[in-house]
Amino acid sequence: MPDTPSRNDDLTIACPICGHGFRPIGRRRFCSDACRQAAWRARQPVAPVAPIPPRSPRPVTVYECPECETRYLGTQSCPDCHLFCRRIGPGGACPHCDEPIALVDLVSNNDATNGRLLGNSIITPTLTAPI
Repeated sequence: MPDTPSRNDDLTIACPICGHGFRPIGRRRFCSDACRQAAWRARQPVAPVAPIPPRSPRPVTVYECPECETRYLGTQSCPDCHLFCRRIGPGGACPHCDEPIALVDLVSNNDATNGRLLGNSIITPTLTAPI
């Protein structure tokens, strides 16, 4: 019985990615590793990239020292305690006392009165009837 190869290895086939002809050796389907990688990337589903949540820039971010509870605007470390501060959120300087105040402090909900606490006064939301 003559020795016949199981495949026609002496034929030249076209690469499915780039179309160049090449001589397949064994089970090789692509002409190069670059084409093999391109085919693998084309077969893999593209995972959606989660968007980065928007953050306020550092100069308008309020930080609070965990040790002395002093608030700083745009400074991430406490110069007195030499500790890194906790991020409170976006905010600015109070127009009356020039102390850093976060927006969370101004807009926090008061569950007992269903209103917003602003300084010493409570602002209750007004309900309007549907038209």
